[in-house]
Parts: sequence; structure tokens; C-alpha cells
Amino acid sequence: MSRRAKIAVGGVAVGLVLWIMTSFWIALIVMVGVPAVAYLALDSSQRKRLRRISRRELGR
Repeated sequence: MSRRAKIAVGGVAVGLVLWIMTSFWIALIVMVGVPAVAYLALDSSQRKRLRRISRRELGR
């Protein structure tokens, strides 16, 4: 299993646990909000690098 697949499975597991323990909306806010805040915490050069890498991998 690739590293990205493991991360995706972990994210789904955390989302399901949050959904069971809290309401749907709180779980949704956490699942969308945490990656958004992490992306916004990067400086501009890191964001450019991340976008460049993502585009390159899409072109494979």
C-alpha cells in the first residue's frame, strides 16, 4: 500500500470516529478545516512548490 493510500485510509478512519462521537457537521468542519488551515499556514514558496509537485504527479 502506498503512503498516500495509508494517509487516505487514516483520514477516513478519523472521520468515521469523529462522526460517531460528534455530529456530522462538527466532523465535516474538522475534516475540511484541518487541511485548509495547514495549507494556509505554508508560506508562498511552499505553496508554489506543493502546487508544482501536484501538477507534475497528475501528468504521469
